[in-house]
Amino acid sequence: MAKRSSLSIRIVEGKNLPAKDMTATVWKTLCPFWGEEYQVHLPPTFHTVAFYIMDEDALSRDDVIGKVCLSRDTLASRPKGFSGWAHLTEVDPDEEVQGEIHLRLEVVPGTHACRLRCSVLEARDLAPKDRNGASDPFVRVRYNGRTQETSIVKKSCYPRWNETFEFELAEGATEALCVEAWDWDLVSRNDFLGKVVFNVQRLCTAQQEEGWFRLQPDQSKSRREEGNLGSLQLEVRLRDETVLPSGCYQPLVQLLCHEVKLGTQGPGQLMPLIEEMTSTECRQEVATNLLKLFLGQGLAKDFLDLLFQLELSRTSEANTLFRSNSLASKSMESFLKVAGMRYLHGVLGPIIDRIFEEKKYVELDPSKVEVKDVGCSGLHRPQTEAEVLEQSAQTLRVHLGALLSALCRSVRACPAAVRATFRQLFRRVRERFPSAQHQNVPFIAVTSFLCLRFFSPAIMAPKLFHLRERHADARTSRTLLLLAKAVQNVGNMDTPASRAKEAWMEPLQPTVRQGVAQLKDFIAKLVDIEEKEELDLQRALSLQAPPVKEGPLFIHRTKGKGPLMSSSFKKLYFSLTTEALSFSKTPSSKKSALIKLANIRAAEKVEEKSFGSSHVMQVIYTDDAGRPQTAYLQCKCVNELNQWLSALRKVSINNTGLLGSYHPGVFRGDKWSCCHQRDKTDLGCDKTRSRVTLQEWNDPLDHDLEAQLIYRHLLGMEAALRQKHRELSALADLLLGLTSYLRALSMLSSLKLSLPSCCLWASPSPGPLQLLCPLPEGSSPGVRLACSLT
Repeated sequence: MAKRSSLSIRIVEGKNLPAKDMTATVWKTLCPFWGEEYQVHLPPTFHTVAFYIMDEDALSRDDVIGKVCLSRDTLASRPKGFSGWAHLTEVDPDEEVQGEIHLRLEVVPGTHACRLRCSVLEARDLAPKDRNGASDPFVRVRYNGRTQETSIVKKSCYPRWNETFEFELAEGATEALCVEAWDWDLVSRNDFLGKVVFNVQRLCTAQQEEGWFRLQPDQSKSRREEGNLGSLQLEVRLRDETVLPSGCYQPLVQLLCHEVKLGTQGPGQLMPLIEEMTSTECRQEVATNLLKLFLGQGLAKDFLDLLFQLELSRTSEANTLFRSNSLASKSMESFLKVAGMRYLHGVLGPIIDRIFEEKKYVELDPSKVEVKDVGCSGLHRPQTEAEVLEQSAQTLRVHLGALLSALCRSVRACPAAVRATFRQLFRRVRERFPSAQHQNVPFIAVTSFLCLRFFSPAIMAPKLFHLRERHADARTSRTLLLLAKAVQNVGNMDTPASRAKEAWMEPLQPTVRQGVAQLKDFIAKLVDIEEKEELDLQRALSLQAPPVKEGPLFIHRTKGKGPLMSSSFKKLYFSLTTEALSFSKTPSSKKSALIKLANIRAAEKVEEKSFGSSHVMQVIYTDDAGRPQTAYLQCKCVNELNQWLSALRKVSINNTGLLGSYHPGVFRGDKWSCCHQRDKTDLGCDKTRSRVTLQEWNDPLDHDLEAQLIYRHLLGMEAALRQKHRELSALADLLLGLTSYLRALSMLSSLKLSLPSCCLWASPSPGPLQLLCPLPEGSSPGVRLACSLT
């Protein structure tokens, strides 16, 4: 049994931010829109989640505009989560505290009265207050008007003091014991690092207390009036899950798998019920959970095929097929993101990169053309509106043509599971709409997912699909939007309805018409995959461990020995699979294994002061001889750092021998840079964070967690399911009675009885139908014939 906490976070937008030198990070605006979503897994013991609005500066440190803090208790009190605008508050240095302090408190007998003994042992993960990425911490202990201080530990966020202080304990005293941590500064005032306050009367009762205590902020100062710093719109939902052993979920998993295996031929009505009972807001989440569950069971294609058939059975108009947010549409979206993200990057990546690099002004709508944004075509003459429109159309034709050409060449690169699913979809739609007038419908069914729900959203928001690290600026966003519209027109097979929406897209029509022919040819080849070819492709892929995360990193190299030792970082291309972390000089060159996955013991951040960068991580592992080793890897930005840490932690979560503590610094010279300990084999001065991860589409499947999430969803709609069961049971009884009645009429007709005088009665519960009717003329009066029909 495991307890897990997760935060579903959607950062929507900000408004009325104070005027600073906003850069193009988010379009040089004081009302930025992000629309980003994150799923963060945390240990259940977390206390607060904070959101900081930063003003990015290219040459100096980023400025902090303000923050929003939500406590765990606040989120736990709202089952549907927090949703709305939150005022930014000022970032007070005295409130920006972190870390814990290790203390031992005792009440000991003295000569005249008892004495209060406070042993300050060590601290960890203190806030770095100095420019070198560390602090110079000392501790101040205050009680009953007396103050005592520890020595100062230079350049450390993980200091060790092991110093003891005593205070005379006055009888009946109500004064609290206050332990404060401070960063010493030679010139300016000392910086506050946090404090812990103890009730002395409770200590007198307990006599002794020892442990790690979380440092608290100083909230005695008055806050700046809320609202002056603007607002941030957030949607945050906390979920605590208790995941049981696998055996507890087997009945549910077997029931779901049985339903999928039988398909529409079986009597099961579970999938239609789940879809009918699930709200629109929850449908995407439920679809993703079901898909991942069936992926783990090897039934993803069968699950999607069942949903295709269910939607086709209730669709009468071909032009409305898969256009709603049905369970089939949402499940297929999730499937493409899970199984086709690498394929998407291979096809779209180069085109998106080129658009970002060119930063050309592109506009087709005459009402939105701004000639001043374009510049001059020559030395003296500015471009006319017609020239801008023609140049824009030419740019879009080039991008659209390049995209369609890359797509047409990608048949073999498309994952076998995706091709097989599209083949099944194509076949089902053609069976449902076989007439000549619907000959394009199977193609449109495929493009409704591939183009409209996969490629077009990725073109419009490349950062959300990990195609780019940053949002596009306003000019690039417009180019991407117009290209996405063109791709949608191609995906709609250039129907008159799609052309009528925006007549100013007409300059692209020749390329769109050519693209329709190319796309149909591509789909015909894509779905032309036999069962044997599918199995061969899947078998070949299974022999190669798929990458969980890959990209360029800088690995730390040490040169020389003794006082001449120097260090540097070398750029290499790294790939993390479920087997090993490997590297190569380029993405296409031969890879060399660096660390076997089973040998990883921890993946953690490195202090900024160690290498002068806040984007360095360390992978602690054992070599083939069992000796502990550490690899230091530098990332380009904090987002990439967290993604790599998350991926490394997830693939090694079940390793034996995972470390509970580590050193966030490096062993340089004769001591650790973090805690200044001289023993290189010291266990570590900070605790590891193996449970802190980000949810990604390519996460290793967790069958028990997906089953728990589905079980929780079904439990939440238990009352509605019971009501539906009663309705269906009553309908089944009515249908049974009607069937029996018809059979009875047939029997009476063969007996030539007087039908109008028959009395029919059927019991509410399933069973034999009791039929009472009079005998033919001439029979003894009062005698009736009772027929029991089963």
